[in-house]
Amino acid sequence: MISTSLLAVVGLIPILVALVLMVGMRLGAMKAMPIAWLSCAVLAVLVWGLPAPYVFALTLQGVSSAASVLIIVFGALLILHTLQYSGAMETIQYGMQGISKDMRVQAIIIGYMFSAFIEGAAGFGTPAALAAPLLLSLGFPPLAAAIICLAFNSFPVTFGAVGTPIIGGFGASLKAVVEAAVIEPGFQGNFHSLDQFLKVIAQTVTLYHAPMAIIISIFMLGFITRFFGPKRSWRDGFAAWKFCVFAAISFLVPYMILAWLLGPEIPSLVGGLVGLGIIMFGAKHGFCVPKEGWTFGPVSKWEKDWTGEISFSGTGEIKPRMSQLMAWMPYILIGLILVITRIDKLPFKALMNKYGVIAFNNILGYKGVSDNSIKLLYLPGTIPFMLIAIITIFMHKIPKDKASKAWLETLKKMKAATISLCASVALVKIFQGSGVNPARAAEVAAGTFQYLPSMPLALATAIAGLLGPVYPLFASFVGGLGAFITGSNTVSDMLFGLFQWDIAGQLHLSRIVIVAAQAVGGAMGNMICVHNIVAVCTVVGLLNREGDIIKKTFWPFLLYGIVVGIVAYILLGIGYSAF
Repeated sequence: MISTSLLAVVGLIPILVALVLMVGMRLGAMKAMPIAWLSCAVLAVLVWGLPAPYVFALTLQGVSSAASVLIIVFGALLILHTLQYSGAMETIQYGMQGISKDMRVQAIIIGYMFSAFIEGAAGFGTPAALAAPLLLSLGFPPLAAAIICLAFNSFPVTFGAVGTPIIGGFGASLKAVVEAAVIEPGFQGNFHSLDQFLKVIAQTVTLYHAPMAIIISIFMLGFITRFFGPKRSWRDGFAAWKFCVFAAISFLVPYMILAWLLGPEIPSLVGGLVGLGIIMFGAKHGFCVPKEGWTFGPVSKWEKDWTGEISFSGTGEIKPRMSQLMAWMPYILIGLILVITRIDKLPFKALMNKYGVIAFNNILGYKGVSDNSIKLLYLPGTIPFMLIAIITIFMHKIPKDKASKAWLETLKKMKAATISLCASVALVKIFQGSGVNPARAAEVAAGTFQYLPSMPLALATAIAGLLGPVYPLFASFVGGLGAFITGSNTVSDMLFGLFQWDIAGQLHLSRIVIVAAQAVGGAMGNMICVHNIVAVCTVVGLLNREGDIIKKTFWPFLLYGIVVGIVAYILLGIGYSAF
């Protein structure tokens, strides 16, 4: 039997291959991720002993899963190009300058608050894919727009897609142990059912995210002005701290009230929507806005690596091509459709999940390699993105030739993203599936063979073994590792929810505190996961620049994890949730 520590070292190899190629050698994800996938597949066969056909089946499962993400990316990119050709983007840019020409304020309005609302409604990489092009239209350098949106798409994520990471992620991984725990004699927990447990997790999550919802906004503005500003100064960004605090409070008040009273479904959605209205009104009236405005300076003085294939930062005069209401109408309709199709009590969610589903069952005959299906109607890429793109052609009276160009340009930009994402998600599926070997199933049933721990589980177990008593400081990084590998807070919680529960029990720590740290870690991991970075790079025209972005987003990710670790120790120190 191979030791878990050795398996962890071997399981780390595909991740190191991806990082070395993208960050060290600056190879694009289109080339790096297929190599990383190949290394993972080889290790799965040689070390974990998986049959090659089974590894290929997991790869096909990954490709089918990637298709769902690619549809979202295509839809977001299509909206961008459609609004560009209709003149709506120029109109939005003109209107946003009427609210505030200060690009720090614009970053908070779009990258922070608008993204939080979209995350609450749709999740799954949708916010950055929509917000980054909007920042681009306002004259942000593409690299800066991508970094801003990735970093800000963190604190709302735990409650994203109407609470899916907590309800779906922990519901799948912890249901059995929670239900078993509450019937034990002498149980002292502050929950007596799975639903109550998930509500307590939601409440605890807000205690982790609340300080970072303030800190991350101030830090990122300083970060952006330091690396992209004309003066290369942290101080320029920090000068907008009052507006950052104003925005954070506007978001956090409804966010925390709803999490504590109702649970995980709508805190981010309502917090983002309420906060967006408040800060736009405040910015228009100069409330907490810095006296001196700030911009990225003339495009001619930008560094070459800030830009890519798409740019809206022309030198011509910006004019409104239609009313602001008409320009924003596609986004208003997108938000409205996302909300009404994500509420369980309305019939649309069930109908969209029932029809237009392409299922993949028992791929290559392997039972269980079938949990991926493409829900064409429910995916944001089709409804509302593609639907609204088509409606916008008529609503904005776009000529046929320009409408055709929008679709053709979108298709051309999908090649690199398709290769990158298919390889990335295929790697993920091999990672997840490495803990089950169908060739040894009969031996496992007979008790003569024990499956090796999967690659991510081996990594997490080794990390926990090394850290011991200081584990609470690093619990969120395990969640971040899960999101980095899988590209999903939800899947990270599925992967590591039970692991975090067990580690907390072994170390005699509050399971609520540790499991909530996992939920927060999965959210902050969105900043660095290749899955999201490839998607954002595609919509802002920065293909093959994924390594450059990881280098930058690693620092807010690290800061987030440190603060979460400190909060975890404070909660444990005051005896928060004794179970």
